[in-house]
Amino acid sequence: MNQELINAVEFIHKEKNIPMEVLTDAIEAALITAYKKNYSDHKNVTIDLNMETGAYRVISRKDVVAEVEDPTAEIDLLTAQEYNPAYEIGDPYDEDVTPNDFNRVGAQAAKQAVMQRIRDAERGILYDEFISKEDEVLTGLIDRVDHRFVYIQLGKTDAVLAESERMPTESYIPNERIKVYVNKVEQTTKGPQIFVSRTHPNLLKRLFEEEVPEIFDGTVEIMSVAREAGERSKISVHAENPDVDAVGSCVGARGARVEAIVDELNGEKIDIVLWDEDPKVFVKNALSPSQVVSVKVDEENKSTVVVVPDHQLSLAIGKKGQNARLAAKLTGWKIDIKSESDAEEAGIVND
Repeated sequence: MNQELINAVEFIHKEKNIPMEVLTDAIEAALITAYKKNYSDHKNVTIDLNMETGAYRVISRKDVVAEVEDPTAEIDLLTAQEYNPAYEIGDPYDEDVTPNDFNRVGAQAAKQAVMQRIRDAERGILYDEFISKEDEVLTGLIDRVDHRFVYIQLGKTDAVLAESERMPTESYIPNERIKVYVNKVEQTTKGPQIFVSRTHPNLLKRLFEEEVPEIFDGTVEIMSVAREAGERSKISVHAENPDVDAVGSCVGARGARVEAIVDELNGEKIDIVLWDEDPKVFVKNALSPSQVVSVKVDEENKSTVVVVPDHQLSLAIGKKGQNARLAAKLTGWKIDIKSESDAEEAGIVND
């Protein structure tokens, strides 16, 4: 093996952080492949390789037998004992069978195979790096946009943002920085494929974890998230310690914490409500900012009838039903909203 290849291997080991064992295995496998492709005298061969000097030998291992049936894999006892009288039937017999012209024959094949193994190793390292980041938020740089994907640079590789995962209120401009939620990582023949999202509810959750120390340390817990990306979201929060203001912690002084997240999400409105184990209270909170007169609960069907003041009906339902829809997603309860007038006509008695 020439000095140029040794130097290249050393550089790749240091520059790309690929373990030397991986590179050594690649070179040995490449030399074996090159030998078997060009020589058929020996079936079971290994490579004795010295990475410091680049010297190597092709070693053929044969079984010592009484009568040879396959000369590429066996040697008779008498011949073996000519080299060492201690040989017995069944022993392995190793022989240096390095061809004189093997450097010329194997060099190109070895180089190609080594580079392929290096690419495979790089893909494996990248995959291991990003599979651990599934369900996390990363900051990347918008690289380019085509008819299918927005490509986001995440260090040494690109992630893809599909059209279905984009916020309808956003434009994606090359060289702009953006935070994305890592939705899925798949290993492919071309390396890891990283799928990211700007619409996933967990993006909102992770942004609050980054912005609110009380959520990061577990003092405040996000109980549920409902999101219509780019328009409006609701999150419910809870603190075991009654002295902790869970909602206030998320809002921050003068709304600074929640505003930072709103800015990151391009103006998406965010309602932060207090979670409660009592569905009546939780549903009432979830319909914020509207006032609620009463909540009737049907445990069997997991549904509720909510009565609101007449002048609050449109606010409770929201534009195109959005407020009611998000509240239902947030709580996990069906919500039927009625005005006080309609409730009275229907004979629904307020609690």
